[in-house]
Amino acid sequence: MMKKLITLIVISSTLTSCFIYTRGEDGKPGAPGKDGSSGDSKISYNQKLADSLGADNYGMKAYTIVILTTGSAKIEDKAKMSELMKGHMENIGKLAKEGKIVVAGPFSGKNQRDYRGMFIFNTKSKEEAESWVKTDPAVSAGVFNYEIFPWYGSAALPLYLKHHKEIAKEKP
Repeated sequence: MMKKLITLIVISSTLTSCFIYTRGEDGKPGAPGKDGSSGDSKISYNQKLADSLGADNYGMKAYTIVILTTGSAKIEDKAKMSELMKGHMENIGKLAKEGKIVVAGPFSGKNQRDYRGMFIFNTKSKEEAESWVKTDPAVSAGVFNYEIFPWYGSAALPLYLKHHKEIAKEKP
């Protein structure tokens, strides 16, 4: 249980740190002001945006993290595995387009827990997240198992998705 907690803390702090930076006058990362703020007085609270994202008073909201782990199925047929992984990727795209997945991606390298990848779902409901992860053909086939955790993060997290296509030269 402690390893899971540490893993979640590392993931959440990594994701959160992606949002906490300031810019210097030349547009490059800069140092915070004397009071710890970015010194950017042009940024103001946007109630309409906060409401549209479901943000609480701290600009945060509840999500559900699903960690994909190595499943029990041993599929030797390369064509079958390729078909399942194609379906896995198409399902991720479908769920992202529907606004259900906020983050999805594999872990790089092997690890002791057989963690393969993760999703951050745009729901606080474990049951809803589980119903969405079960639409994945690779999960249904037993290629992946999963673990589900509640998570609290920036309500602005979904906004990065609209720019991803602009920076990806190739699709996986």
